[in-house]
Amino acid sequence: MAQHVRRAGVPAVDVSIMLAEETWLGRVATDDVMRAKMAFGHLHDRGLQHFACYAPPIGRYSDDRAELFLQTAEAAGFDCSHFLANANSRKSGWLADYQLASEALARLPQPLGVFASDPYSARQLAEICQLAEIRIPDDLALISADNDDLLCNIAWPPISSLELASHAIGRQACEMLAWMIETGQVANAPKLIPPLRVISRHSTDILAVADDEIAEILLFIRARANEGIQVTDILEVFPISRRALEIRFRELLNRSPAEEIRHVRLENARTLVIETDLSIAAIAHRCGFADGASLSHAFRKHMDVTAGELRRARPNLHNVKLTE
Repeated sequence: MAQHVRRAGVPAVDVSIMLAEETWLGRVATDDVMRAKMAFGHLHDRGLQHFACYAPPIGRYSDDRAELFLQTAEAAGFDCSHFLANANSRKSGWLADYQLASEALARLPQPLGVFASDPYSARQLAEICQLAEIRIPDDLALISADNDDLLCNIAWPPISSLELASHAIGRQACEMLAWMIETGQVANAPKLIPPLRVISRHSTDILAVADDEIAEILLFIRARANEGIQVTDILEVFPISRRALEIRFRELLNRSPAEEIRHVRLENARTLVIETDLSIAAIAHRCGFADGASLSHAFRKHMDVTAGELRRARPNLHNVKLTE
């Protein structure tokens, strides 16, 4: 099973990287494709049009993390740069040449959305930006591929991150181990668990939309999506035609205003599923859905996970069962 090992004073190392070619063990790990999609989606939702990966080769994580983010951005029609540390960084375990990274950043367009492969490299990049007088999040919005509450919160500014479904990974690993002991077999394919959510912190607190009117409309949607607003409510507040609204949303966000409203509601519902023990009916009511069935259907269709699966994957607060 995939696991992390930590020695005193030494960053955790993903053991699954060292054993990637072995066939005698089972694997339970984070779904890196979903990790990349969620990170890109978070940055793109903020109106960013330029992206980059920061992945110093220090041996703590698979190169797939950055590569999959790059592929996700390019599949969505955006260029994505991939800038690395110098050749000695793997030996040093850290980036030795801050100047090299600063010069690479200076050549990239702003505002820039950057995916860092883990909290250590994310915090390091935040320090580089401070030295280079690159403002976070105004010039560069930064998200870490996984979460470390201490590192992400003590960094300045605090760094947004992907919260992994660690409890679900542990549970699945135990179940796989029990099955292997009972049958004497090894699973042919790894069990991949999607991340729980994005934890949004100040490093991505930006709305990089050049169209001021659309930026105001986006803020309006985020403030009132849970009230059950429709596109007609937007048209009543803002002096814009429905056709112009649709066109400008498609150009800037690649989705319609109605899809944006639903997206915001679903993200709000995701947070409540993870952080509270409210029933799905109560969550639906709070997030502007007609009823629990409507919310359950929306989760299955648009979130790649059901509300029940999401709650079972979270840290188990009170062992509460979510009725779908």
